[in-house]
Amino acid sequence: MAKAFKLGPADYERLAAFRLALRHFLARTEANARSVGLTPQQHQAMLSIKGGYPGRETISISELAQHLLIKNHSAVELVARLVKAGLVVRDPSGDDRRTVWVSITPSGEAILRELSQASFDELATSALALRRLVAELEQSRD
Repeated sequence: MAKAFKLGPADYERLAAFRLALRHFLARTEANARSVGLTPQQHQAMLSIKGGYPGRETISISELAQHLLIKNHSAVELVARLVKAGLVVRDPSGDDRRTVWVSITPSGEAILRELSQASFDELATSALALRRLVAELEQSRD
């Protein structure tokens, strides 16, 4: 844990403001996911599949579970719903029958691209406030 320091009222205010900004970002991106018929967890799963491992566009079910901080059986159910919606496909591993690879379909790519663009737009809007709050938090700890 980081070195302890005396917290003052302004520290709590900055931390509260930072957490509020994060919650606003998450709320807006979750609403965007719902607007295209996805749950926030489905959106996060697709993002993990596409970008969770640099240089790869596939992910195993167990890797997906780790990324989403969920149990393996929950990841299996989540992928099944995405497969049913035509957004991802499952491919058994040729090396290990226990491993199933998941990748995004072209229609899933289109939805993920739309949601990611909206997320980047939202992040750009929030970035100035977040940077200011982080700078204030860092200055208060010096």
